[in-house]
Amino acid sequence: MLNHSAIMKKIFCFLFAPILFAQTLSAQFQNILVAKSNLWNEVSIAFNPKNTNKIVIGANSNYAFCTSNKGHTWQTKTLVDATNGDAGDPCLFTDTAGNFEYVHLSNPAVGSSLDRIVCNQSADGGLTWSHGTYTGLNGKKLQDKSWGTVNPFTNEIYVTWTQFDKYGVDTRGDSTIIRFSKSTDGGNTWNTPIRLSATAGNCMDGDSTDEGAMTAVGPNGELYVAWAGPDGIVFNKSLDDGNTWLTHETVVTTLPGGWSYNITGLQRCNGLPVTLCDLSKGPNRGTIYINWSDQRNGTTDTDIWLIKSSDGGKTWSSITRVNNDPPGKQQFMTWMCVDQANGNLYCDFYDRRNYPVSSSQTDLYMARSTDGGNTFENYEVTDSSFTPNTGAFLGDYIGIIAFNDTVRPAWMAINGNSLSIWTALIDNNIPLGIDKVNSGSGNSPIQLLQNSPNPFYQTTNIKFKLGKTENVDLAVYDLLGKKVATLYENEVFSEGEHSYVFNATQYNLKQGVYYYSLNCNEYHHTCKMIVY
Repeated sequence: MLNHSAIMKKIFCFLFAPILFAQTLSAQFQNILVAKSNLWNEVSIAFNPKNTNKIVIGANSNYAFCTSNKGHTWQTKTLVDATNGDAGDPCLFTDTAGNFEYVHLSNPAVGSSLDRIVCNQSADGGLTWSHGTYTGLNGKKLQDKSWGTVNPFTNEIYVTWTQFDKYGVDTRGDSTIIRFSKSTDGGNTWNTPIRLSATAGNCMDGDSTDEGAMTAVGPNGELYVAWAGPDGIVFNKSLDDGNTWLTHETVVTTLPGGWSYNITGLQRCNGLPVTLCDLSKGPNRGTIYINWSDQRNGTTDTDIWLIKSSDGGKTWSSITRVNNDPPGKQQFMTWMCVDQANGNLYCDFYDRRNYPVSSSQTDLYMARSTDGGNTFENYEVTDSSFTPNTGAFLGDYIGIIAFNDTVRPAWMAINGNSLSIWTALIDNNIPLGIDKVNSGSGNSPIQLLQNSPNPFYQTTNIKFKLGKTENVDLAVYDLLGKKVATLYENEVFSEGEHSYVFNATQYNLKQGVYYYSLNCNEYHHTCKMIVY
């Protein structure tokens, strides 16, 4: 039994240590329409850290949208490359001189489509673009899903991608591998690509295919690459500028349900990993982060996840659930950035927490972590929802950038079959906020009260009110969305107030943060409670 002073010390720590709080916050950020069409999708966004007024967004298949006033107004430009062409999968980033680099797939006038990886450059903030240089040319195999980054210490450019022996084939001998190439002269020339993946995937462009490779640079010039494949999310690294790598990639985490899954209203959806490293001077410098989504909690409960390593990828943390809504709703198509000015983490993702399970209405949410990915605050970014449909391809990814707490997400929305590209102006004005009770729809006839006492050591009282007779589900969940206690299941309660004395020791709950959720037909409410 804890003595009084020990109990009060634990209560103080739980009440004031931010590591324990994962809050859901309402915020209204100004939404800016970047462009409207029925074609554009798969947005990648970058800005010049030397001049954050200049931002460029790339979109399928050869578009660049640029601004010189931090995103308030935008111009539409196109890449014209008669030699290499452009087949989409845009990736935008900046080099150390402030040039924008645009890595993409090829569609050459002479040769086979997708036979190389192309890089174009802009020295004037996206207004004009050079003719592209390329790497990985192979007239017999398909080069797909490329991603690039720059080494901030040397200005070398790194590109990773998937090579398909023969697309859409699942027979023995036809496989996918991850390839890596670098440029030491600002993208003018490229070295001969090397193979990174020891384990090959199939060519079905699905869960057993090697996809989603992305290079992150460490504080001492280390190169880290993670991707998804038959074994889940795997990792490789180089300590000599990409000349040599681990002989075999290591498994970071499994991907229950795979990285390719279905979301109602979308032609397809994937949860491929985003890999980054903290290069700030903050306390988490050198930490490697991997962000992805999967359906380990069921096909109707897709979630956003994070895992990290503080020792160069030798060991990895347990996974953290980024979205902090109650279980049972869809979050998908995540992207992540590290604010290299302070080490804060930002993720954006599509989210359906505010609507009934049967609805496809979708918002964009952003999550922020100021404690190295241990906990996340969630913010609603969109000022109006949209409803996707399979008649319009939403694409495979969105984007987000941040520097010194200036944040710009980039996403697509759909109106009918017409797509539009959006950003939001988030400038050092992210509120701290308070916990928000989530409701399945408008004016709910149910009410879930805050448990008392809270925090609590062993027992606490949970109360709820009903406006009429209802069938009630009441359950407790951990931070990963796993149900840890069922209190009521489809039990009938009459109108009025009801209470339940919850005993944490009965369910062997350890110290930590939990959510208890009340569900009555299409309505649900959730609250947070703390066991100390």
